[in-house]
Amino acid sequence: MKHLTDITIEKASIEDAEEILKLQKLAYLSEAEIFKDFTIPPLHQTIDEISSEFNYQIFSKVQRNSKIIGSVRTFLESGTCYIGKLIVHPDYQNAGIGTRLLYAAEKQYPNSERYELFTGQKSQRNLHIYKKNGYRIFKSKVVSEKLTLVFLEKIKNKHNQERIQFE
Repeated sequence: MKHLTDITIEKASIEDAEEILKLQKLAYLSEAEIFKDFTIPPLHQTIDEISSEFNYQIFSKVQRNSKIIGSVRTFLESGTCYIGKLIVHPDYQNAGIGTRLLYAAEKQYPNSERYELFTGQKSQRNLHIYKKNGYRIFKSKVVSEKLTLVFLEKIKNKHNQERIQFE
């Protein structure tokens, strides 16, 4: 799919929680299939749980024709911007939306010293996007015999700071 130009990325509100949760469950089905594990937490999160996350995380959303087709969450702790649940509707994947969401997440905390996120070790598409955008693996954590999480970080330096501010 070619890059879409008719999308908007903006801060989401609590009113978007239900639509984002539905998209999350749809988007994480492909992850569950990769790991042959449909018990992963994003598939079972409740509306109350996601609503409470709005109290301490910034949600960004991608919209096309008034429909949310992507989302990401961020929060800052001890100088690190944590990026989580970067999701894109399956019909819109491979159109550059994930990369644009990653940049939007980084812009939420322009003064952070580093960025951190994680994905499953078999999620090659995710790993490719993150590595292509300057993230490096720094640890892994075995969750179950089917799932190992890979943690990636990007340390901000002058080059990264200019890229974040001007892209």
